[in-house]
Amino acid sequence: MQCRNCGAEIADKALICYKCGTATTEAKYQPAQLPRAGASSSRTLLLIVIVIVIAGLVAYYLVSGVQ
Repeated sequence: MQCRNCGAEIADKALICYKCGTATTEAKYQPAQLPRAGASSSRTLLLIVIVIVIAGLVAYYLVSGVQ
């Protein structure tokens, strides 16, 4: 059989072309799609910022002795 990419003559049972590395058949399984970084990561960042601000305010009141 011939490679569909480079045209080299390859064995009938070959999985890939020995010259260019192109697969002789389509992949049986497709890789899983990764979730897009969107609202979830921006919410996480907002939550971290809020926690840092609150911790800073608590530390300021503890150090300054404000009651």
